[in-house]
Amino acid sequence: MRLIKLLLPVLALPLVVGGCGVLGLDSASTPGASASATPAPGGAGWIVVASGSPTPTPKISYSGSRSPVLPPVSFLPAPPTECADDWTVDPVLIPLQVTPGAGKLTVTWPRQYTSDYRITAVAQPLKAGSQAPYTWQKVPAGTGCTVTATISGLRSGVPYVVWLDAPNTGHERDGERHPYSGRSGIVYPR
Repeated sequence: MRLIKLLLPVLALPLVVGGCGVLGLDSASTPGASASATPAPGGAGWIVVASGSPTPTPKISYSGSRSPVLPPVSFLPAPPTECADDWTVDPVLIPLQVTPGAGKLTVTWPRQYTSDYRITAVAQPLKAGSQAPYTWQKVPAGTGCTVTATISGLRSGVPYVVWLDAPNTGHERDGERHPYSGRSGIVYPR
């Protein structure tokens, strides 16, 4: 039984691979017949070519009239000279320019829409435990390109970091908030 199961596929394989040609039933196995992929000489060609005439190139015609010159151009007015500072606004922080004075810091920043502001100077001495409290100073929205405020009552020679908060800067169309905070590096009042 095992021999039959083994021999049956072996005997059927040439029939499957060779088709009817194995048994001698195809037309190519008849004497005098030959299989060829090229047509017999003198017979009809495989490709029929008909002669014709080329299509003329279309001609473009314009209707109406064109204006002979460009329309007049008007430029936007130049910004005021107080806006001449080149501020690089970080997508996260509002840039601050801090000028130290005697016991005070003068802080300038670019105006952020119509927001009001609050600023504070936080002392930076290293000490363990809770830090000294700080108070916010309110600053109204400006009308120019920049807003300036002065923080006074500071100790000379003590390191401070200035913090800015602009709570009402608004949002972009996608819902992202405009920059609403800023901070300085370490500054020392004189």
